Amino acid sequence: MAGLVLGVESIPDGLASGLLAGVNPVAGLYGYLYGMIGGALFTSTAFMTVQATGAMSIIVADVDLASRDDPARSLFTLTILTGVVMIIAGLLRLGSFLRFVSNSVMTGFVTAVGINIVLGQLNDFSGYDAQGSNRVVRAFDLIFNLDKAEFGPVVVGTVTIILIVGLQRTRLGALGMVVAVVVGSAVAAVFRSADRDIVLVRDIADVPSSLPFIQLPIISEVPYLLIPALSLAFVGLVQGAGVSAGFPNNDGSLPSNSQDFVGQGAGNILAGLFQGTPVGGSMSASAIVSDAGARSRTALFFAGLVMAVVLLAFASLVELIAIPSVAGLLIVVGVGTIKPAKVRTVALTGKVPLTVMSITLVLTLIIPLQFAVLVGVSLSVLLFVIRQSSRLVTFRLEIRDDGRVREVEPPSELPPGEVVVLQPFGAIFFATASVLLEQMPTVTPASRHSVVILRIRGSDDAGATFLDILGQYARALRDADCKLMIVTNNQHVIDQIDERMVTQAIDIKNVYRGTEYVGETVRQAYDDAVEWVVQHIAESTETVETVETGSTSETVPTAGRSGHEDTPSDQLAL
Repeated sequence: MAGLVLGVESIPDGLASGLLAGVNPVAGLYGYLYGMIGGALFTSTAFMTVQATGAMSIIVADVDLASRDDPARSLFTLTILTGVVMIIAGLLRLGSFLRFVSNSVMTGFVTAVGINIVLGQLNDFSGYDAQGSNRVVRAFDLIFNLDKAEFGPVVVGTVTIILIVGLQRTRLGALGMVVAVVVGSAVAAVFRSADRDIVLVRDIADVPSSLPFIQLPIISEVPYLLIPALSLAFVGLVQGAGVSAGFPNNDGSLPSNSQDFVGQGAGNILAGLFQGTPVGGSMSASAIVSDAGARSRTALFFAGLVMAVVLLAFASLVELIAIPSVAGLLIVVGVGTIKPAKVRTVALTGKVPLTVMSITLVLTLIIPLQFAVLVGVSLSVLLFVIRQSSRLVTFRLEIRDDGRVREVEPPSELPPGEVVVLQPFGAIFFATASVLLEQMPTVTPASRHSVVILRIRGSDDAGATFLDILGQYARALRDADCKLMIVTNNQHVIDQIDERMVTQAIDIKNVYRGTEYVGETVRQAYDDAVEWVVQHIAESTETVETVETGSTSETVPTAGRSGHEDTPSDQLAL
């Protein structure tokens, strides 16, 4: 029953996806049929239904395949190339990289896709051929020419929308979409009998009563189609990850995003070979088969069988489906894609997420979607870098005689004769290097005979930018007769410091390798630093006494460990 429901529902939905993509609607049917079967063979998520999604169809529509020498074969080539990219991503285990796509970017992108779906159907829904460079401009053209909208298509589309919304709340569920499209097409037949011109599927494509033969790709088209294929793969993989998270396996096994990448790639290659559109993990189709009572992935194979039977036995009836009715179906899908609650949540999170979401939404509306996807990915990476760099916080660790360690704010200026232990919390990389420098005490001419101990933990790589800034700070300390000591638990970082500090700004003897005992090495470095401070203050005092020819100061400078209860924190007792 689950396969029957999904198979029947996929007929109008597949035609709609092809129409949305601006290609032969039959290619959408083939993409649904073969993509679903190919994906079911390899995905780790049992109920993941690999079919065309609204976002992917919009990307295909923006590729301008009509300008190619053979638009149909270019479409199939794009589908296969998308599958190859997905399989490579799966084999390279790139599923973990999806976490770098921020929620604000995806919310803006998905919202804009929903708006694009609705705007893209207004021509078919109204019967008016609006003009403009993009969907937004064409929507305004329609608004300014509402008097040119045709009565028949508007009625057919409106009847379909009302029926879908109403019937989906009944026992029919997803089958309500099929019933709505059938009734809408029947209304269109009435209008046509009254000499009202309403476009049917047969007016724009022939639905063959047979399954397609294998169609090989055009290799020379690969350079032109590579960026769209990357965008399609990214969108499909992200949406597929959402399916994996939303539909756990009945047997309790954990799905693998990387294996699901391979499954979606296999679905695309099979769909492309058999003349279908690009496909990916579909949240709506997966929900349909799951809600209909599917117990295993066998339901997906049965759904494919149902689609094949309908195409072979009822192709003539499929040709009678009214295009305005399909447009009404897509408008419902587009509106359902927009999630106001998610938009509100991102907006309330902060100014940066709101700005990123807004930029992604606007760009997705006004530029081709394949480039908007790349911009969205770039924004995700940029947002990640900004957040990580702003999260770096540096504390001073005061080591007390009773063994306790106190975290306090570091001093703004490095005082004389002190040992200052600094502990940065956050990622250490090129973007946070300058932030760390700003949070460290400023070295002044009065900062003499002091030691700064920088404790670096959890960092596998220091990076050239960080080491350069660290070298600058070390040289400033050296010029003020101070020094920098480093404590780290990573040998690779120690090796980098040894190789990069060719100017001897940081003596490798002052770099300590941490042990498995927390705080042990820091205390050792602290003890060595205190000894160094005491020794240098004593040497400085002796020098002063020698220069003062026969007179000695009544007051001898004192030094001691910072943190003594009987000594000020900015003074060391000698």
